[in-house]
Amino acid sequence: MQAITIQEQDNDFRAEVERRSGQSMVECYQCGNCTAGCPFDFAYDLPVSKIMRLVQLGQREIVLSCHSIWLCASCKTCTTRCPNSIDVAKIMDVLRHMARESGHIKERTVKAFEDSFLASVKKTGRLHEVGVALGYEMRTGRFLTDIDLVQTMVSKGKLSIKPHSMHNSDQVAEIFKRFNGGIHE
Repeated sequence: MQAITIQEQDNDFRAEVERRSGQSMVECYQCGNCTAGCPFDFAYDLPVSKIMRLVQLGQREIVLSCHSIWLCASCKTCTTRCPNSIDVAKIMDVLRHMARESGHIKERTVKAFEDSFLASVKKTGRLHEVGVALGYEMRTGRFLTDIDLVQTMVSKGKLSIKPHSMHNSDQVAEIFKRFNGGIHE
């Protein structure tokens, strides 16, 4: 756990998180259920409950610079455990978007995977595993790290070399258009 030095309060930060997530931060009274249930808390630099408190205190730089928001799997355990029905996972997602927008990317491999996944969906209209894997390898430089799995997966029909066809690709394109112009490369 890192020591935290409280910085100057950004009064707009909490309001922006609330607006973008549709959640009320004042409802969080720091019970700790979100942290207690989180299966990834062992890997976090800041526990979920502390992130919630720092958002309440307007600590934009500390929150957007932490590793935890990038390691969150959005499993929603925190959300289901919250006694005040706060969608904590949605807040973590909003924080990841805000961190990305402001260039606070602490887990480059997570961003690389996210970018590869979204690029695949944008291009083919659905997930294309080979496209995601190739995109990830290109973005991270981790070439052929899982090559030993490819032959087995292809032979069992678990991996398609060619993307599957997609109907209504215009609807997918519209989603990306609404998402601030698509993927930030």
